[in-house]
Amino acid sequence: MKRTLLILAIAALALVAFNAMSISTVVKGLFSDKKDAAAAPKNATSSAKTLFDFTVKSIDGKTVDLSQYKGKKVVILNTASKCGYTPQYADWEKFHKAHGDKVVVLGFPANNFMGQEPGSNEDIASFCQKNYGVTFPMFGKVDVVGNDQHPLYQWLSRKDQNGWNDKSPTWNFCKYVINEQGQLTNFFASGVKPTDAEFKKAIGI
Repeated sequence: MKRTLLILAIAALALVAFNAMSISTVVKGLFSDKKDAAAAPKNATSSAKTLFDFTVKSIDGKTVDLSQYKGKKVVILNTASKCGYTPQYADWEKFHKAHGDKVVVLGFPANNFMGQEPGSNEDIASFCQKNYGVTFPMFGKVDVVGNDQHPLYQWLSRKDQNGWNDKSPTWNFCKYVINEQGQLTNFFASGVKPTDAEFKKAIGI
């Protein structure tokens, strides 16, 4: 009982301090399965829109057309600099160096979970380079949940847009896998790493 009250109190403080998410979202994130995963069913409807229909802003403010990644698998991460999962930057950088010719890793910083990405784009870029030597593409900070959810994340997490998946990020470092044709194929929660068997199977390595 005391643990439940403490969690609710933390959630309420987070709502007041950051105004970025609802109490229910905080609680959902705290209790979510960090190894959760989902895959497109064989009979999934192909969505009319694909990853290649989106343009986004790079972390240094340049416009990036995601159609440049046609012919490659893509892994999209929502990242944060002050999270227990932040060391995954090193895991994904290692993966990028080993498989970047076939699988592209794209990082999208977000401050939606307990205010764990408070810095500017410049701060984030410096942090990633200094602490983890990140060389995979990073993009400008976005909202991955909530009323201001970025259009890309709307597509990733709404079944009526992507054809099958309705899982939004529940915490930092959730992963979405997109195939060579720009269709969403898999979702993985925060605790899944690139070395995990289920992830490796999803991308065919």
